[in-house]
Amino acid sequence: MQVKRFFAADMRQAMKLVRDELGADAAIIGNRRIAGGVELMAALDYKLSALAPRVPNIELEDELRKTQSRIVTAQAELSLRGEGEAGEHASRQLFAGLPLTAAEPLIEPTLSEPPRPAPAPAPAAAIDPRAYDSMRSELNGLRELLEVQLGSLAWNQLQGRHPQQANLWRRLQRIGLSGPLSRDLLELTASIEEPRQAWRMLLAHLARMIVTPEIEPLEEGGVIAMVGPAGMGKTTTLAKLAARYVLKYGAQHIALVSMDSYRIGAQEQLKTLGRILNVSVTHLDPGQSLAQALDPLLRKRVVLIDTAGLQASDPALRMQLESLAGRGIKSKNYLVLATTSQKQVLTAAYHSYKRCGLAGCILTKLDETASLGEVLSLAISHELPVAYLTDGPRIPDDLHLPRRHQLVSRAVSVQMQEEPSEEAMADMFADLYHSPTKRVG
Repeated sequence: MQVKRFFAADMRQAMKLVRDELGADAAIIGNRRIAGGVELMAALDYKLSALAPRVPNIELEDELRKTQSRIVTAQAELSLRGEGEAGEHASRQLFAGLPLTAAEPLIEPTLSEPPRPAPAPAPAAAIDPRAYDSMRSELNGLRELLEVQLGSLAWNQLQGRHPQQANLWRRLQRIGLSGPLSRDLLELTASIEEPRQAWRMLLAHLARMIVTPEIEPLEEGGVIAMVGPAGMGKTTTLAKLAARYVLKYGAQHIALVSMDSYRIGAQEQLKTLGRILNVSVTHLDPGQSLAQALDPLLRKRVVLIDTAGLQASDPALRMQLESLAGRGIKSKNYLVLATTSQKQVLTAAYHSYKRCGLAGCILTKLDETASLGEVLSLAISHELPVAYLTDGPRIPDDLHLPRRHQLVSRAVSVQMQEEPSEEAMADMFADLYHSPTKRVG
């Protein structure tokens, strides 16, 4: 029997190390949190008699639900009991695989009971809270380990029982779609047996899920603000929108406003654009009221606002978003998202800027992206209408109105060429198990 220890920043990386080093037949015989990550102890050729008895796997979802319910119950026990001995007993039952209500129920001492002798009695108030934190950390580690293992098991079972569904899962992952969105699409086409027809129907459902405005924002008019982190292409997109409007309706009914007083050269860039288009440009200084700056521009049919791309922790961002969300502004705020950004960056941008109220999103840099699935998943899951697309530096030629089927076709054309790895598919299924109400396969 070969036993090894593995150290990693989180449980998933540790499990990947185990699979790479010992293979898929390795058994996890211990895990614990350490400073800077987790420690796993794995064994190869581990005797079955040394393992805990296996519970028959009737339904994978039922097994997960029982496990998570057990974890939640244990956490509740830890928070309610005031004695360390009771918490330790509940934890021992959990890790032994016994129900918390099984044999030897815990009986709380009443006031009428005489105090039981103890070598070193300690009042409940003196219990170190770090012990509870440590226990919660162990429980979270156990839940993460279970999710990884159940995700891998679910993916393996799907490949064995429904190979056609597994192939569709892979194709959707090559596009870059999120796990929940892929699951919803596959549920809509579960009754279709022919692979090509199922794939065409999947793409048709995906196109219908993409929302686009019924009226082009420039045609509707009003105050339109470009918001989003730095580097997404807000100023360039604003220049394309302004040029598009001027070429169609002239320069007398449009004005530009800059709220970016933080980036070097941002105001000069907008001034240059204003001189080229013969459009008035207003610069908003820090602390100046946006409502006051917009008051002289109320006669304009369209006012385009360029905002500063600030970090989520910057207090100035909160002030900027509050200005845009003011009652007298009535601004339609569009989140500018670069399709070249990572999934985590796109998600963080949405949660940072949704506070100002988003009318939709604008997708930029389509000519540079290697995947459209991530940004489409974000737009669909948060019901953000896709207002415009940009796919190059030319002003305004590279600004386009979105066509849903064309956008899906483009997402398929730029998909990854290689198949997603088994580890990536297992990790995606593990993400779907964060909630016991979600189903896969």
